[in-house]
Parts: sequence; structure tokens; C-alpha cells
Amino acid sequence: MNICKSALSIAITTALCSLPNLSQANTSDDIEHITVTSSFKKQSLAQVPTSVAVIDQQQINDQAIQHFEELITGVANLNFSGGTSRPKYLQIRGVGERSEYRGAPNASVGFIVDDINLSGLGMAASMYDVQQVEVLRGPQGARFGANALAGLVYIKSNDPSQTPEHGFKATVGNDDLFTLAGYSSGAISDALSYRVSLEQHQQNGYRDNIYLGQDDTNAIDEFSGKFKLRYLANDDLTIDLTYLFADNDNGFDAWTLDNNGFDTLTDDPGKDTQKSHGTALKFSYQGFAFATFEAIGSYTTTNHQHAYDGDWANDEYWASKSCADDDAIVPCDYNYLWDKKAERDVWSQEFRLISNESSRIFDNTTAWLVGSYLSELDESNDLDSSYNGWPDEVLTSEYTANNYAIFTQLDSVLAYGHQVSFGLRVERRSVEYTDSIGDEFDPSETMWGGHIALSKAINSQHSAYVRLAKGYKAGGFNMGLPEPLRQYKEFDTETLINYELGLQSSLLDNTLNTRLALFYMDRKDQQVNASQQNPDKPQQFTIYTANATSSNSYGLELELNYQVTNNLTIDSTVGYLNASYDNYAYMDKYGSSIDISGRELAHAPNYTFSLGATYRNDDGLMANFQWSGKDDFYFSDSHSEKSTSSNLLNAKVGYEFADWSVSLWARNLTDEKVATRGFFFGNEPDLDWQAKKYVRYGAPRQVGLTVDYNF
Repeated sequence: MNICKSALSIAITTALCSLPNLSQANTSDDIEHITVTSSFKKQSLAQVPTSVAVIDQQQINDQAIQHFEELITGVANLNFSGGTSRPKYLQIRGVGERSEYRGAPNASVGFIVDDINLSGLGMAASMYDVQQVEVLRGPQGARFGANALAGLVYIKSNDPSQTPEHGFKATVGNDDLFTLAGYSSGAISDALSYRVSLEQHQQNGYRDNIYLGQDDTNAIDEFSGKFKLRYLANDDLTIDLTYLFADNDNGFDAWTLDNNGFDTLTDDPGKDTQKSHGTALKFSYQGFAFATFEAIGSYTTTNHQHAYDGDWANDEYWASKSCADDDAIVPCDYNYLWDKKAERDVWSQEFRLISNESSRIFDNTTAWLVGSYLSELDESNDLDSSYNGWPDEVLTSEYTANNYAIFTQLDSVLAYGHQVSFGLRVERRSVEYTDSIGDEFDPSETMWGGHIALSKAINSQHSAYVRLAKGYKAGGFNMGLPEPLRQYKEFDTETLINYELGLQSSLLDNTLNTRLALFYMDRKDQQVNASQQNPDKPQQFTIYTANATSSNSYGLELELNYQVTNNLTIDSTVGYLNASYDNYAYMDKYGSSIDISGRELAHAPNYTFSLGATYRNDDGLMANFQWSGKDDFYFSDSHSEKSTSSNLLNAKVGYEFADWSVSLWARNLTDEKVATRGFFFGNEPDLDWQAKKYVRYGAPRQVGLTVDYNF
């Protein structure tokens, strides 16, 4: 725990180091006011009564962040499961999925890009031309309902402008890294403006396939872009159109039998592809005397495939091993391929009425909002795995989910500087599911969530809030379960109640800004991601969802930003999390009950931290470094294997001129092996399928050179 103590001391050190620098501090006029855009109304970060991290465009550029994956380590109590080529399964405060689902897609962490819902499909997350990223922690049920049980990631890209803006960026680096990107924005007419941004990113993926003699079987090949139009129809009506596309044609060759991490032996490397097209259309009308009317419609279509070589080797390798067969010793014969394809279409429509100054209620103290939400998700799945040339798991399925919700929010100004916010959402969800083995489900349920928050500006330097929020996640079902697991065909709705206390402070002439949140979470009927190896077919590794009785979590998030001088800024984040089961037991592959009551949740490290500094002088020299880390954590609830604690050191140096900049950057400078996913099961027939630990590691040291030109 020495590392944990040093991580927690970062925040204190950051504050204390300010004392000798008071004479060089900036005034409050120099501090940028950050606006949170993911709620119903835009609010200053200091006024938002919930734990939220905001990473703006300047931070993204200073840290040379190309993809959302590289941003995660800088956010307190945010983790991800590395079972895909890019982060798709996220956990906030230990809540979230960890692997490919077997049933209904229903993410615990919402993932929204410019009002386009990509929850559970987070791979399409380039950070080029992004205005800011917001990570809201805890249930956001009054806003996004079932898609935000654990929290919400909202990515806001830059809007169209009437003034011309254009840019170009190119990056080269080790691992045959090459990125080329550009954007253009400006006026088509006095009323119509546009913005378009494009990016092509590719690299080999830091794996050498020794058997095939290739270094790109784990490659990243991603083409993405956004197109935006803003039309000012008249003084009262604004129309915004957004089109997003992502073509991720990535490989997936990440696992090794000896856990070396980077030299693979597969003869049939996998794929991890995603092609998404999303459109959002927003109308904002202020012509009514009593309210603003907003309508937001979106449609997204996605084709995605996840495939891997399940034996993690090749025919020649296995033939060189000895296996028992009817009391005889013979060369091993093992060839396993897992392949799942899916097509998903998501349509949603939201309507809002938002009060104006003249229509506030309760003696003009309370702003109000009412709205409705409709959505439909259709997905078809095609699972096709083979074992030694024969079909193994073969399943096709069709799934439809319809959600209908109404919601309201009241924000009141009370006496003595108090403010209270109340939000309520009631949602009806209906599902239809059929598959090729005869399973049929058509559950329907009504759920509700919301929040009540009381906040107060204590004085000009401090404000505080207390918040109670309830989130929910609909029940569902598991598809294609083998007979021993049929009792888990369906699982129940989960609820989460979050108690939170926050303090926001602005000190030292507003040069030191801090945000502290203390929380306690109580989860009932918790949906648990479990896994089991089939004792009769050891090549089959079944992942399913079940309900634990309950769990509780408590912890904190602390964020500090300190403008030490006009040239030097220090940023620090600290997250602490204690998340454990109250009562949970699962069945192993032999039918025995394994009780893990009182144990920590999987992918819930006790601490996360980051400490960064950015220096800029008047001659254009800039430098940035970031040290981040996290505690060890359990890989799964179905076994006891853990990761090791990890630390990452990233850096960037460069020169910035009027229109262009050039920089040299590096990630994971110390070349540390960081575990992102782990399993414990038998995958080697020569060892009689004896269970052992297998680990996947993140990227090793990465070095690159970037040229950026804006005009």
C-alpha cells in the first residue's frame, strides 16, 4: 500500500507547493471557465452537482492523445477491460461490463458522441477535433436512463464556425505508426456554416506473429470523420445536423500461451472490426413565449465482428505436443476458431420543453423541464465457432428493444444561497428475442430513476453539494447457454442508489481549483459478468450474466488544477474505491458453489491517480509530462487471479508558433508491462486442460513525432 499512500499524497503536495509561488499567480480573469454540455442545460463545471471530469481540447493536445483509450488513465475511478482492440467495455467506480455479451446489448456505461449513442461500441472514439470529453460518475438516470447506470462518457466535437478555420496534422512513430488528419470549418452563407474533420490512423499493433512471420496481425487501421452543419433559420430556430462515421478494420492477435505478451504463434489471427454510421438532427426553437423547444433525433447503424484464434497457436505447434487419447499418447490435435458478427441499428427521438425566464414556477424561483424519449435497438448476431474443423458453437439470433420514457427536472433557487435540483425519469422497456436453438424471450418492465441534489455557494471560494441518485439497468437473458448453465437463462433488473457529497474550491486568487466528491453506492440484484469452462468441451468458454444479491462501494474522486505561474500548470487526480460483494456465490464447471462474499469486485482497483505538468514559455517551447497509475485488481468474479499494480509515464516536448507546431512525444516511457485483461482456465490439451493464468498486456513504449498546422 506504499504506492497507494504516495498516490493519495499527490493532491496534498500539489496544494502545498503553491505557497512559495503566490507572487507569480494569475488572476481569476485568466482562468478558463469550463462548461459541461452533457446535461439538459449547459452549466459551469463549478455549478454541476455531481462528480464529473472534463478533459478539454488543450489537455488532449498537450498529452498527444489520439484515441479515447489514451485518455482513460487520467480519469479517477475509470477503468477498462482490454478484451478488444480498442476499449469497448468500461467501468466507472467498478460498475460496467468486462467482455463480449451473450444476450441483450445493454451497457452500464453510456457512451455518447455528439448526441449519437455508441454505448457498448466505444471503439469509434478518435480525439481529433474534439472540443472536450466529459466523464460523469454515478447513475445519470434522469438524463440517459438505463444506458447510464454507472455513469456517462460524453464526447463533444467542435461546432461549425462562421469564421474560416482549417487545420492539418500528421504523426509518424515506431510500430509503423502513421496518422493523417485534417479539418475545415467556415460559412456557406450568413445563415449556414459547416465543419468537416477526417482522420486516418494505422499502426502494426505491437505483436510479432512468429509462426506467420508477420508484425501486423494485431494492427490498428481506422478511418473516421465527422460532418456538421448549423443552420440559423431565423432568430428563433437553430438546426444542427451531425454525421459521424468510423471504419475500424483492426486485427486481434493479442494472446500467448506463455504470457510473453508480444510474440504470438497463431495460424488464424482474429479480427476486431466496426463500421458505424451515425446521424443526429437537433432542432432548437425559442419562439414560444413560455419555453424553448428542443427535438433531438438520431440514427446509427453498425456492423461489427470480433474473432480470434482460440487455441492461440498453430497445427504444427500442437502436433509437437503429446496428448492422452484412450490410454495412448498421441500428437495433440487442437484447432479452435471463435467468430461473432453482429449488425446493430439504433434509432432514438427526444423532445424537450425547457422553461424560460418568464415561465418559472413557485414565485419565479424554479426552472423546469419536461420531455419524452423513444428508442428502438435492433440487432442480429451470428456466432460461428469451429473445433478441429467441425462446427462447435453455431447460433443466430434476432433482438429488438423498445424504450419509452418521460422525464422532468426542476431546478430551484432557495433562500441563503441554496439551490435544489430534482430529476425523475420513468421508462418502459419491451424486448423480443429469438434464436436458432429455439430460445424466445419477450420481457417487459417499467423502471424509474432520478436524483435530488442540494447545493450551496458557501462563499466566493467554496461551494458544496449533496446528491442522492437512483439508477437502473433492465433485466435480460443469456443466449446459447450449455445445459449446466440453463438456470441462468434470465436475470433480473439491477438498481443502484448513489449517495454523494461534493466540495468545489477556488483558492490562491483562483489559481488553484479543486473538486472533491465522496460517495457511497448500494447495488441491489447486481448483474454480474461470469464465465465458465465446459467440462465436456474444454475449448468452450461460456460468458454469461447472473445476479448477485448485493454489493456496496465507497470512495472518493479528487481533482486539482493549479496555475503555478503564467508558464506552468499542474494537474492532479486521485481516485479511491472500495467495492465489495455483500453476498455472492457462483457455480464452477463441476457444479460446486464458490462463495466470494466480501471480496472486491472485478476491475475495481482500490486507487487510481495521475499527476501532470505543462510548461509553456513565450518563445514557443512547451513540455508536458504525466505520471499515472492504478492498484492491482481482480480480472474476473469467476476466479481469483489479479493484475499487478501499474505506473505509466508519458511525456511530450515541442515548439509552438503562430500557426503550426512540431512535437516529440512518448507513452509508457519506462516500457512497463500493464495487464488489461486476464483469464484463468485450461487451454492446453497437453496439460490435460489444466487451468492457468493468461494475461493480455497494453502497448509497450510508444514514440512519435507530430506536426500540426492550423490556419
